[in-house]
Amino acid sequence: MKQHQFTLTGKWQGGRNGQGTIVTNGLETTVSAPLNMNGLGIGTSSEEMLLGASATCYLITLGLMLQKRNIDVEELTIQSQGILVEDPVLRYDRIIHRPIIIIKENDPEMIQQAQTIAILAERNCMISAAIRGNVDVQVEPTVTSS
Repeated sequence: MKQHQFTLTGKWQGGRNGQGTIVTNGLETTVSAPLNMNGLGIGTSSEEMLLGASATCYLITLGLMLQKRNIDVEELTIQSQGILVEDPVLRYDRIIHRPIIIIKENDPEMIQQAQTIAILAERNCMISAAIRGNVDVQVEPTVTSS
């Protein structure tokens, strides 16, 4: 079995309303609890990082799947939303990915194929697989042609 390893180092000062830093191979950022959750709101937060990991994995998976099906994409963008609930403790409830796929050909069959792939990409994303059963991940794609 082939393994891939990733390393993150972090430093934290203070309690709940403290702040810290994290460093990975491609990211160095300040972290704190979010402002809308009575934190400092400095840098990013674990809530945003989970949303970012999910959206990034989904986008990469979607791009690869569209390419494998030879769907010529003009533009691929996404807006993702993370929803947390308190019941009674705070937990991540769901993530909604809203990809917008603009394909080059005005072919109804290809548009439908891209729509289907957008849904399937979530099932093939490793971050979605890692959180499945704990966080509901939904996809609401929009597919058009240029």
